[in-house]
Amino acid sequence: MTFEQLHAQLQSKDALIGVIGMGYVGLPLALTFVEAGARVLGFDLDPSKPERLTRGETYLKHIPSRRITDATATGRLAATSDMSRLKDVDIILICVPTPLTKTLEPDLSFVTATATEIARYLCPGQLVVLESTTYPGTTEEEVRPLLETSGLQSGQEFWLAYSPEREDPGNAQFATAQIPKVVGADDDQARTLVAALYGIFSDQVVEVSSSRVAEATKLTENIFRSVNIALANELKTVYGAMDIDVWEVIDAAKTKPFGFMPFYPGPGLGGHCIPIDPFYLTWKARQYGQTTRFIELAGEINTHMPNRVVDALEQQLQQQQARTLSRANILIMGLAYKKNVDDVRESPALRLMALLEQRNASVSYHDPLAAEIPSTREYPELTGRRSVAWNPEQFAIYDAVVIVTDHDGVDYAALTRTAKLIIDTRNVCARTLDADMSRVHKA
Repeated sequence: MTFEQLHAQLQSKDALIGVIGMGYVGLPLALTFVEAGARVLGFDLDPSKPERLTRGETYLKHIPSRRITDATATGRLAATSDMSRLKDVDIILICVPTPLTKTLEPDLSFVTATATEIARYLCPGQLVVLESTTYPGTTEEEVRPLLETSGLQSGQEFWLAYSPEREDPGNAQFATAQIPKVVGADDDQARTLVAALYGIFSDQVVEVSSSRVAEATKLTENIFRSVNIALANELKTVYGAMDIDVWEVIDAAKTKPFGFMPFYPGPGLGGHCIPIDPFYLTWKARQYGQTTRFIELAGEINTHMPNRVVDALEQQLQQQQARTLSRANILIMGLAYKKNVDDVRESPALRLMALLEQRNASVSYHDPLAAEIPSTREYPELTGRRSVAWNPEQFAIYDAVVIVTDHDGVDYAALTRTAKLIIDTRNVCARTLDADMSRVHKA
């Protein structure tokens, strides 16, 4: 297929779009394309995902099954675990994880394995787009050489581009189609094609000059959040020593109509972006002889927050119950990394559970959206543990409850009336009507 033919197919929505990785990024992206009138074939090596999608079932709680059944009913959404069908699609989108190693270095194994697999089936006239968050240079330095092992040349026989995902699971205000799409490529034809691709559903496609600029854009967005959250976390500690409520301070400061943007403290960072992305730039910067002291300091502050929560819990147990953490019975309220989602990746709740058990505490958790702890590389010992049932009367058996995730729909007022001690890392109790704050400590 020629450039002109593929461009025409994109404009008429006739191109078949392949999405590799039907998870938190790939699934909503695929559904958004279908809802805009395009055809999508989803790929995932986990065969249960294509099977469930074919049956119209969801496996992500923030995506309702109705949205999937509506998409499959159009006949424009299908899914498979057969990677040989990559030769049947016109567009290939890579939406796979980019985690960190134990030494905080980029782990591109999912990206490189996917690019290697694509190369086996790559056809002339296809457009390949990397969406996974990564350091500047990945598309050109890592993905392109692997794709060219097919014998095809980028910019001549196939096209390559980068467009960073901007998913925010559980955010009802900004769905995929409502978020401007940044696109970058290293040749004009690829840039034109990728802009036409996302123009299928986005009213605002932002073209940048290269894949490196697009990759750097994504990192900058999340580093901005990481640094400002670290500042809020540090202010919480400083103001706490002065007996000043940092949440009250932030609420007052955000009334200023210019020059201030509110960020809030918490028990630590979680999710697939903010705890990870800054280290991608830190690692890459060293190759250029550059240091990222500001970014690394923010990472240190945020990473240490679970330890500060444990310290606050221990202090309150000693002051109010004259006991230590050893053999204390603790309930973690909320396992997900953020409110109203079931995603536990990098959740500070897991770190808190591990830290408390290292101190010989007995730890349970309750989360209405995360019934069981999945397998994780960092905390394999927690795999399979299940959420205790919601029963505020029974929560009195715990020496303390630590609120880590402030899901909507949880009756925090009832919790405050029965729990012996609450360590509230989200300030949710203070925002709850009829809450009894006498046993609540903000941390």
